[in-house]
Amino acid sequence: MTTDELAGRIAGLMPRAQADLTELVSIPSVADPRQYPPEECRRAAQWVADAFTEAGLHDVHLVETPDGSNAVIGHRPPPPGAPTVLLYCHYDVQPPLDDDAWTTPPFTLTERDGRWYGRGTADCKGNIVMHLTALRALGDDIPVGLKFVAEGSEEQGTGGLEEYVAAHRELFTADALLVCDTGNAAVGVGTATTSLRGLVNVVVTVDTLAGEVHSGMFGGPAPDALAALIQLLSTLRDPESGATRVEGLDASDSWEGAGYDEEQFRTDAGVLDGVPLTGTGSVADRVWARPAVTVLGIDCPPVVGSAAAVPPTARARVSLRIPPGTDAAAARTALTDHLTKGAPWGVRVKVESESTGSPFRAATDGAAYGALGTAMQAVYGKPMTFLGQGGSIPLCNVLADAYPAAEIILMGVEEPQCLIHAPNESVDPTEIQHMAQVEALFLHEYARTFH
Repeated sequence: MTTDELAGRIAGLMPRAQADLTELVSIPSVADPRQYPPEECRRAAQWVADAFTEAGLHDVHLVETPDGSNAVIGHRPPPPGAPTVLLYCHYDVQPPLDDDAWTTPPFTLTERDGRWYGRGTADCKGNIVMHLTALRALGDDIPVGLKFVAEGSEEQGTGGLEEYVAAHRELFTADALLVCDTGNAAVGVGTATTSLRGLVNVVVTVDTLAGEVHSGMFGGPAPDALAALIQLLSTLRDPESGATRVEGLDASDSWEGAGYDEEQFRTDAGVLDGVPLTGTGSVADRVWARPAVTVLGIDCPPVVGSAAAVPPTARARVSLRIPPGTDAAAARTALTDHLTKGAPWGVRVKVESESTGSPFRAATDGAAYGALGTAMQAVYGKPMTFLGQGGSIPLCNVLADAYPAAEIILMGVEEPQCLIHAPNESVDPTEIQHMAQVEALFLHEYARTFH
């Protein structure tokens, strides 16, 4: 099959890709039973299993992982002497957050201005559809062996698949691992992600009183737990630049790869006019090479319905992203010590560890990266770009430990306009089309150059 014939096949499959993504997005597969019924995740898992069975994989089935989520696994044997490639994706999604902030319903795929909107259109159901489109285009012309896994709790960070892989290494052995949960630097710019920040999430609780007391009668001497929490959280940032400041963590490294234009970052992140960026150094330094702390949420009395009372307790969920070269356990200890020792006014502070994930850096000098570069050049007409990513995929380190000889490639359909994890997430369908073509070409090129 020629490159042009493959491109034509994939173009012809795009209506089916849209129909697939419409079905998948309609399933609210948020892997948090406190927010959505677990049956929705199982429904999504079964959809994935049925679709990849139809696409030619063998023995596609659900397995329960240690955190209770279901992973979908399957395979296709390699031709004699051919390499094996693992295809990864995840079917669970982030919660919609503020429904009112969505222009269209989050679980209804909606086409607008050439993009497809809905939760999971990019992260990561768009990558599921990319895999399906590539496999359907190839049909029986697949020159490598395939292993397949779709994770069911990636967005929750509870580590079910990581533990399952560690206990069942033989199921996922491959020469190249395509972790399709990232994407391109911009629409039309073929990109491989070579660096990921790790993750430390903690919950910090401040307690000051046995219960609420009247702010008129007791306010002043009675310690305000919410004010104490605010004071404590403020110590995590430099008061002038806003840079992350956690005692014991280095925040001075620099990024040596392709940069990230500041104006482009402002546009991609939706930074309001007149609001400066926080931190120091280049944008690439700040998002790919240095730790970054974010206060994800606070439990405290809401404005509407709050009483004239001194809050006795308050808590916050704090996320710390850490760059390659930083040990996740050491970072967790540093963050915990910083918050504990920084307790203002003698208040009680408790820090509970929620989840951790190690940072990752890929080696890019092997046959798989060479084949991917050839495929990217053929599809996008320009050399493949290497970038870092501020997000975390803890599974990458598990895979690197389990299969030290395998090449790990991070790629996918996501790009900055997708607004993953935010309201109005979307995907550019041309990225699904082009990255499906990249994947299909990669499989042929890798088989040809493997030896």
